[in-house]
Amino acid sequence: MAVKAVAKNIGISPKKMRRVLKTVRGQKVESALKILGFLLTPAAKEVAKVVKSAANNAENNNMMSQGDLKIVAIHADPGVTLRRFRARSRGKASRILKRTCHVTVVVDEEGAA
Repeated sequence: MAVKAVAKNIGISPKKMRRVLKTVRGQKVESALKILGFLLTPAAKEVAKVVKSAANNAENNNMMSQGDLKIVAIHADPGVTLRRFRARSRGKASRILKRTCHVTVVVDEEGAA
């Protein structure tokens, strides 16, 4: 049985987050956390939190062993976009888009299909 965890409104754009997600997609949870520990980007810290949460959900709610868990699906969807304005010349303004994302991690046991 697959178990998932979702982190919403993370203050990193989905495009930047997807670069980190590609590195851990399909990995075992233990190895994914080791890889994320060595990445320097702030997105890696947020992804590690969600992966740990999904693994803990599987262990506490479904009595799965954390050593057997594998990341089945992981993706980042766009969240709300904050719109800010910056002053420009001649009384004009330009828009600044501060993008957020929702990260979803699905884990399952290694042998399960």
